[in-house]
Amino acid sequence: MTAIETGRTVAVVGTGTMGQGIAQVALVAGHPVRLHDAVPGRAEQAAAALLARLDRLVDKGRLAPAERDAARSRLSPVTRLAELADAALVVEAVMEDLTVKRALFAALEDTVGDDCVLATNTSSLSVTAVAGGLRRPGRCVGLHFFNPAPLLPLVEVVGGFASDPEVVRDAYDTVLAWGKTPVRSEDTPGFIVNRIARPFYAEALRVYEEGAADAATIDAVLRESGGFRMGPFALTDLIGQDVNEAVTRSVWEAFSYDQKFTPSLAQRRLVESGRLGRKSGRGWFPYGEDAAASTAPAGPHTAAPEAAPASVSVHGDLLAAAVLPELIAEAGIDVLRKDDAEAGRPGWIELPDGTRLLLSDGSAADRARGPVIHFDLALDYRSATRIALAPSSRVGDASLARAVGLFQALGKDVSVVADVPGMIVSRTVAMLVDFALDARARGVATGEAIDTAMRLGVNYPRGPIEWGAELGARWVLTALERLHAEYPTGRYAPSQALRRLAAALEDDAS
Repeated sequence: MTAIETGRTVAVVGTGTMGQGIAQVALVAGHPVRLHDAVPGRAEQAAAALLARLDRLVDKGRLAPAERDAARSRLSPVTRLAELADAALVVEAVMEDLTVKRALFAALEDTVGDDCVLATNTSSLSVTAVAGGLRRPGRCVGLHFFNPAPLLPLVEVVGGFASDPEVVRDAYDTVLAWGKTPVRSEDTPGFIVNRIARPFYAEALRVYEEGAADAATIDAVLRESGGFRMGPFALTDLIGQDVNEAVTRSVWEAFSYDQKFTPSLAQRRLVESGRLGRKSGRGWFPYGEDAAASTAPAGPHTAAPEAAPASVSVHGDLLAAAVLPELIAEAGIDVLRKDDAEAGRPGWIELPDGTRLLLSDGSAADRARGPVIHFDLALDYRSATRIALAPSSRVGDASLARAVGLFQALGKDVSVVADVPGMIVSRTVAMLVDFALDARARGVATGEAIDTAMRLGVNYPRGPIEWGAELGARWVLTALERLHAEYPTGRYAPSQALRRLAAALEDDAS
């Protein structure tokens, strides 16, 4: 271990929510902590708020009174940067402005000792650029905590182009000693989480902009079928629409306006209108007084109860939905197995009237011949509580009702959405997997670090590398190739990493 000793001082510059959280983590870990803010009186206010949180932890039995008292004695708000001279580590948590951060670090370099590590908590700026004005840029590293820092375990440890490997190692070990889960990331736009998470927001916004479903329904499908902790609309309301949109725009610009990272016009309009989410009382959804006064439907679209068919036939391999025939049989519906599906192609469930139910594969249901209903991907079809269905224009009302009834018989709520390529969960997960594979191939982080970051940083039900392995590279590749055919802008063009993986797995199987 090369962690900074607990007897040495940690300084936090910038005392907003994130700065206070980082200070609390270092303080509870045993360090003397000094708080500094450019706004007069802000550091004292932050120290008082931090100590009040420690009191609440004592009240809840999560912190011993003696530990609280010891922490209180180690916390000092300061008014001058010169009072940080003996710090072993300075973490800045000031505004996301490169000019501001560089000026701060230049001043700190003239203040602290040569062995002091300078860390930026930036979420979207280049660590290399932040350190670029330093005489010794090797001492600068990224420590990207997630909000709320005392509760969320993940910290991205980011080495800039000029960061000394020993400094990165020491920062990693220090975060580990603080009881956090550090992951190493190279200094690329968005690091791990903010790079790979972009499709979670972007695909939901794209489905919304295409008019396939409303925000509440999209959120419900991603939660109750996809297994995500929160839907993207509720989550961006929590984060702040302005904050989320700014990170998306920053990553997009850093990737030279790559189509894969294009921001949403719908979200931009929301920001421009001042509907920033919970903090403003209204975002995608109303909150507080706005919620009480709202007459809009609060929940997702859920189909009315329908009768299930007495029997279905199952043709070929249903791939990720292979458990469905078992669930259908358990529901008391007769299942006739048929082996007439073309080899190497996905199978389907057939209703008595000939309507086919197929797992969404990236294409629109209308691309298929005959009456076809696509059903969306689920994390686990047995435990999923909602399924989305997208009927083609050739499906009659009676056939759609039987399909709805079939999934209702399995104990699922059903949301019928418009026929958009890839539906909701399928296109989102395919893109997340592709982004993760591409990041791994480019050396941003290891596959293990990527999966850890996405599970702990944004509470994904599975890491995208693991999820892709379960779905199969061929399924992900096919879904993206079909999405790319539907939207030939480059947004859905599969990465070379995905293509190589799919080819290698096929070679191994042959």
